[in-house]
Amino acid sequence: MGGIFSSIVGGEADSAVESSEPSRVTAFHSSQRWQLHFDASKKLNKLMVVDFTATWCGPCRFMAPAFEAMSAKYTDVDFVKIDVDELADVAREFAVQAMPTFVLLKQGKEVDRVVGAKKDELENKIGKHREAPKFAA
Repeated sequence: MGGIFSSIVGGEADSAVESSEPSRVTAFHSSQRWQLHFDASKKLNKLMVVDFTATWCGPCRFMAPAFEAMSAKYTDVDFVKIDVDELADVAREFAVQAMPTFVLLKQGKEVDRVVGAKKDELENKIGKHREAPKFAA
């Protein structure tokens, strides 16, 4: 979803590349680009997981490969990364007080949150909140 919006509005959202595989994590470097993405997500019943991170944060660096792996595993979920130093206004809006903080959103509303480098807890909450697959009757 992020790639579509950034191609429409111009590219300040880009994917962090940490392996040879293309990343499914969209990193935002502009509050305006983030706001466009966030507003568009309110119209969809799709889970969005926002990783509030910082380059200087050791636990954030520890979680980065796990977050990338989850984005590859749960292709029906929108994975977003926001650097709290770059987009401090967005971090304040979501009352982020520690890093990493993972905010799970659906239709613009917070449905859950994980504070700290808790990979298993994050994956469990993603599994709980993502839309169940639909089966033909």
